Amino acid sequence: MISLILSFAVLILGYIFYGSFVEKVFAPDDRKTPAYTKQDGVDFIPMPTWKAFLVQLLNIAGTGPIFGAIMGACFGPVVFLWIIFGSVLGGGVHDYMCGMISERHDGASIAELSGIYLGKAAKWFMRGFSVLLLLLTGTVFVNSPAALLARLTPEALGTGFWIVVILLYYILATLLPIDKIIGRLYPVFGVILIVMAVGILGGTVVGGYHIPEITLQDLHPDNLPIWPFMFVTVACGAISGFHATQSPLMSKCITSEKQGRKVFYAAMLTESVIALIWASGGVAFYGATGGLSTAIAEMGQSGVVYDISTGMLGLVGGILAIVGVIACPITSGDTAFRSARLILAEMTKLDQKQIRNRLIITIPLLGLGAVLTQLDFNVLWRYFSWSNQTLAMIALWVATVYLLKNAKKAWLSLMTALPASFMSAVSLTYILMADEGLGLSSSVGYPAGIGFALVLFGLYCWRLVRTLNHSEEPKAQ
Repeated sequence: MISLILSFAVLILGYIFYGSFVEKVFAPDDRKTPAYTKQDGVDFIPMPTWKAFLVQLLNIAGTGPIFGAIMGACFGPVVFLWIIFGSVLGGGVHDYMCGMISERHDGASIAELSGIYLGKAAKWFMRGFSVLLLLLTGTVFVNSPAALLARLTPEALGTGFWIVVILLYYILATLLPIDKIIGRLYPVFGVILIVMAVGILGGTVVGGYHIPEITLQDLHPDNLPIWPFMFVTVACGAISGFHATQSPLMSKCITSEKQGRKVFYAAMLTESVIALIWASGGVAFYGATGGLSTAIAEMGQSGVVYDISTGMLGLVGGILAIVGVIACPITSGDTAFRSARLILAEMTKLDQKQIRNRLIITIPLLGLGAVLTQLDFNVLWRYFSWSNQTLAMIALWVATVYLLKNAKKAWLSLMTALPASFMSAVSLTYILMADEGLGLSSSVGYPAGIGFALVLFGLYCWRLVRTLNHSEEPKAQ
């Protein structure tokens, strides 16, 4: 229990001190934001800070900090360290920089920002890669809530029925102005999500469950190595590239640059609190990582969530908790498709003020999503998780180049270059070693991943030295 309390304390202190440092490096000012300069009544709409925070939280949360944290807990309490330090030093920085750089470029997507800072080839790659990730995300966040809803409703209303209902809702949420459904419902769902997490935490404490203390030991019952698998399994609770596609949604709605830390950085750390609660609750409820892993294998992630919720809080409390878990993925799935629509609109130059143009993009997107729901959830999740971390790697390198060009002191770009290098090693090592990748041994994966990160960091250092030397050159009179 002491480890969990200390973990919460680190997140709070991280927001106060490191979050302030990140904000100072970016240097927000009083310029008018795109919510005013490009206001269109559809995607660019001013929102108060509290609402933008709750919408951002629901946008990025999904089932990641719940399902991912539960699966990550199979490695043991070492997962606490990844969640807290990954979030403070990586995820919070990633989300803040993606949101604020987008705001500086009129709400541009991560694909367009990649083109501006990494070149035209990167832009086209990221357009395809980010749309693919958003399709995977939207599909993953159809299947998981549909499975949970099927457990709570009569047998006639099975998973297939709820998939259709959720997809129909996604059409509306993707098409309508952001303040019509998302701006009205998300704050309510955000409160439910937070109450649900508090309920699980209370059930863990009051129920007398034992929360293990932090250890670096790998306790995964299948002997799955911590590096790199834990760092991909727990994505949304620590750092997630999916957030790079979501932060631009709120960059179009914040009314002041100085809201950035309260919206982007704070939402990421709040998601980490939720991940900590579910990771600790999962191990505590089943008594050990072996019991948790067996439960996941037998019941799936949805079944484990249902089991923990009803077991800790009783039937009524469990249903309330599950409502929060259902709201998470649905409210990320719809914004995943909305983000994909906006990226495709940037590519095609179709004006999104017109409902006809929104329909032209939205209907095929949702059609592809419907097809993908027929694939195996576990396979989708693994590819989604790897894509997540790869996109996070690219987004952090975009932020690094931005800081090299715009920070008052270029060496402060280390704030993003270090986590970018770390995620580079994670991404390549995972795809080399994972079964859904090349399935190579650690003797190949480890040196290749570390070597890849060192090469990229070396290129960064070369660019940093050039930037510093150029800034010290005497200017012509």
